[in-house]
Amino acid sequence: MGMYPEYMVAPIREDLTSAGFEQLMTAEEVEQVLSSKEGTVLVAVNSVCGCAASKARPALKMAVASSEKRPGKMITVFAGMEQDAVAKAREYMLPYPPSSPSIALFKDGELVHMIERYHIEGNELNRIVDNLQGAFEAYC
Repeated sequence: MGMYPEYMVAPIREDLTSAGFEQLMTAEEVEQVLSSKEGTVLVAVNSVCGCAASKARPALKMAVASSEKRPGKMITVFAGMEQDAVAKAREYMLPYPPSSPSIALFKDGELVHMIERYHIEGNELNRIVDNLQGAFEAYC
């Protein structure tokens, strides 16, 4: 059971799923994707907070839409909702502390790029987009 009513988070989920992200609901789904040792996976830890709405989700959508190189797979988990799925994703993000929102890029099973909340909330949208595009260029 999540912290928020589903009707409240449904449009927030759709903000990323409509851009090609797959919403993962269980720890098993997260494990299946992130245990793969091949390809690139972009993970967005979504949130109801203002910096997710004004910076993280727009930056993710802009970076993906405008980049020549993109991750092979894009997934999202929702902080405060599917707690087991989020906890499993965060295990793969260690040694970084839990952060919502946050964005992680994995290549061949290794965490290669991490954007924590503090990189998002006090930053300009275009700088976050540039950060993501640079990671895509380097690793995808």
